[in-house]
Amino acid sequence: MAALSRHPWCVATALLVPLLTLAAPAWLRLGGVPPAWAVLWLLPWALCEGPRSGALAGAALGLLLDSLHPASASLLPGLVLLGWWWGRLARRATPVRGTLVLGLLALVGTLTLELSLVLQWLLRGWWRSAAVMVSPESPSGGAAVLDPGVHPGPLALSGWHGIDLLGAGLHLLLAQTLLTALLAPMLCSLQLLLWRQLGAGSRG
Repeated sequence: MAALSRHPWCVATALLVPLLTLAAPAWLRLGGVPPAWAVLWLLPWALCEGPRSGALAGAALGLLLDSLHPASASLLPGLVLLGWWWGRLARRATPVRGTLVLGLLALVGTLTLELSLVLQWLLRGWWRSAAVMVSPESPSGGAAVLDPGVHPGPLALSGWHGIDLLGAGLHLLLAQTLLTALLAPMLCSLQLLLWRQLGAGSRG
């Protein structure tokens, strides 16, 4: 672990992510869609702490957020990948800096996180379709179907169809990506400045 992990209150700032996710302030929404708070916290953390701590923080944050909204898709794989990747960028000879770079990293990170959810929904829909096709016929003579008592979300029934991607799915993807990229230069820059100072003080 790097220097920030020695400050308990720095680690505790991760709790702001589920709190802001639940609160979802109306004045911080774009078209009714909030920003990806996990991306806005994880990006500066991974840049300061490195790939190992970034991946572990992404895993912890993913488990925490998944427990708030149990669903068919998990945020954990995308956040672990982003934490590791951003941490690797921080190990380059030239440190990541600049508001434009932070905005671009947040934009790519939000897209990656959303596309990881889409991929999980597609795989889940394909798996369910395959399971129904290979299942034996029901005693009534018809093909076996899913339990009608189970009511998963419309995106988890049989994957994302084209109309879903062109409608609500595309709206959420674009709105959250744009809003997160706009907030990242300000919020991530402040966190980077504070945490790098704390890290330098701890090493000194």
